[in-house]
Amino acid sequence: MNITFLGTGTSTGTPLIGCNCEVCQSDDPRDHRLRSSLFVEVEGVNILIDIGPDFRQQMLRANIQRIDAVLLTHEHNDHIIGLDEIRAFNFLQGEQIPVYASPRVIKVLRQRFSYLFEEQLYPGVPRVELREIDIDQPIVLNGISIVPIQYWHGRIPVIGFRINNLAYLTDFKSIDEVEFSKLNDINTLIISALHHRQHHSHLTLEEAIIWAEKIGATSTYFMHIAHRMGKHIDVQPTLPQGMQLAYDGLII
Repeated sequence: MNITFLGTGTSTGTPLIGCNCEVCQSDDPRDHRLRSSLFVEVEGVNILIDIGPDFRQQMLRANIQRIDAVLLTHEHNDHIIGLDEIRAFNFLQGEQIPVYASPRVIKVLRQRFSYLFEEQLYPGVPRVELREIDIDQPIVLNGISIVPIQYWHGRIPVIGFRINNLAYLTDFKSIDEVEFSKLNDINTLIISALHHRQHHSHLTLEEAIIWAEKIGATSTYFMHIAHRMGKHIDVQPTLPQGMQLAYDGLII
């Protein structure tokens, strides 16, 4: 399995427009963060998790040539608003792209992208096939089993994903015990860590470390990081062994 961090930032990205803090002014590329998205290549299947406003830039930067499926975590714009750009892959592949999401998120997609689902489609619009996620059933893609994991982003239910021994949990704040059991025996954890200040719907870095220790993965990568986290070069040495700040372009 190859995992590429396409974006590791929050909804605003870093640098933040108009901000002159040391992180936003940093010349370290690890401090430049596009909106959060992950690309997973597993047994010949190319999976994109979330498709935000930086999707086109991320595809060009990573030189991605094919997408077999898109998995959506939730309906916030920084995780779905790049959907229109999927048409480039319609052109390349000559087929619809399956998009997996919860019934609630599918309803939002039909509203926000209503022109994709009209009876008479405008020529050249993206062609996607919406498929509902049942959190009690795995998603199966070409023999790859993907386990959906529901947790809470404040009051909003979000779906993360377990692919083999990888778990991806963005916009995470808490999780019910029955869903937590789906995280048993994972090797690699990717989990959000906003910054150091308390937030109603995101983990702080300190809280994310506690959750990572509870989950017990061999390797943990923090992402969905705000500029208030601090510079990568300063924060990384403070983290426990086996944990690190992810950054855009990191491949594991």
